[in-house]
Amino acid sequence: MTRKLFGTDGVRGRANSWPMTAELALKLGAAAGRYFRRDGSAAHRVVIGKDTRLSGYMLENALTAGFTSTGMNVLLLGPVPTPAVGYLTRSMRADVGVMISASHNPHQDNGIKFFGPDGFKLSDAAEAEIETMIEGEIAPAKPENIGRAKRIEDGRGRYQEFVKTSFPNGLRLDGLKVVIDCANGAAYRCAPEVLWELGAEVIPVGTAPNGTNINHRCGSTHTETAAEAVVAHGAHVGISLDGDADRIMILDEAGRVADGDQIMALLAARWAEDGRLNGGALVATVMSNLGLERFLQGRGLRLERTSVGDRYVVERMREGGFNLGGEQSGHIVMTDYATTGDGLVAGLQFLAEMVRTGRPASELTRSFATVPQMLKNVRFTAGARPLEVEAVQEVIRASEQRIEGLGRILIRKSGTEPLIRVMAECEDEALLAAVVDEIVGAVEAAV
Repeated sequence: MTRKLFGTDGVRGRANSWPMTAELALKLGAAAGRYFRRDGSAAHRVVIGKDTRLSGYMLENALTAGFTSTGMNVLLLGPVPTPAVGYLTRSMRADVGVMISASHNPHQDNGIKFFGPDGFKLSDAAEAEIETMIEGEIAPAKPENIGRAKRIEDGRGRYQEFVKTSFPNGLRLDGLKVVIDCANGAAYRCAPEVLWELGAEVIPVGTAPNGTNINHRCGSTHTETAAEAVVAHGAHVGISLDGDADRIMILDEAGRVADGDQIMALLAARWAEDGRLNGGALVATVMSNLGLERFLQGRGLRLERTSVGDRYVVERMREGGFNLGGEQSGHIVMTDYATTGDGLVAGLQFLAEMVRTGRPASELTRSFATVPQMLKNVRFTAGARPLEVEAVQEVIRASEQRIEGLGRILIRKSGTEPLIRVMAECEDEALLAAVVDEIVGAVEAAV
């Protein structure tokens, strides 16, 4: 079965426009409720979390109506990080978890992603089946079996206590000055509190959400704000999360940014040295830099590549029994601790290495020299298929021949936005810029 609604990370779109309407959210809730209640037994439950977008209230209510109409009891967590939903779904023995968030996107967008009872995101097959159910008639529960809904006040606290258990015993953050940028998003309360409780001096940024300022000039996609705070306050390190706190960027004491590749390199080397890197491999996507691959090979480790999307990273990790993976964009997945990317847990792992080694962030964030990489996005209109145009394909083939043996080219359609992403890596920066610009020009001419 194919999926039409679901992308690489749930259903996503502009709020109050298809597919992010209250009507569709209600149908999604009902379909997912029916999907997870097929045994007909009672006492089924769903946990629903959200970030701080204004549209989250609308979608939360619609999903609640859909779930309760099929007999599911709904536990509303309020604003919590995406990884908290994965953790609490399993911890609270829920049949399904839902996170309402569009991650790093602007506030006008929103999304809905599902977690199974094991706390992991649903498979493509499960999402396709839920889509099929939406298209048909969804049998409602009998009047006496309609579900109940209630708010859970301690969900965030439960998650915070769990996160602290990921920090090594015997270590403290005393003496460390840490800037934490929460992107005015889901972690605006829990991240500063966890860091403070572990002993850090905390400089919070992006902790005043108003419904429309999530990711606005802050967070992991706009690290300039955290960088300025690091320098202004003389902080030892900065941590930038995105709107739902499942991805992270690290800033050193000079405000320089380290992406997910550098964080994964540090953790992979440390875990391998400690004998805890399962399978001697790191799982990352096709977007990760060649420099990371060379770094791992130099230590006798492997890089297992997947399609773009943390869900595909997690699937490969589970298939191969690996326990560390992630994306250059900052999703760091550590299945020893979490079922999905967790920016706060990843940040604590980095801080633990600072404490353990006594080395500054600037040293720990430069594990390898990156191969020059360029990424450009081309926006297209609905219905357009620029990558299928013969002229575009000819330019791509010619570019691949020019760069063969010197680097690589990756062109793909975004799974979350109407964008064609054109990425290339090459030691020859002039050639790199030339091939990317040629491909971008061809795609733009086709849209």
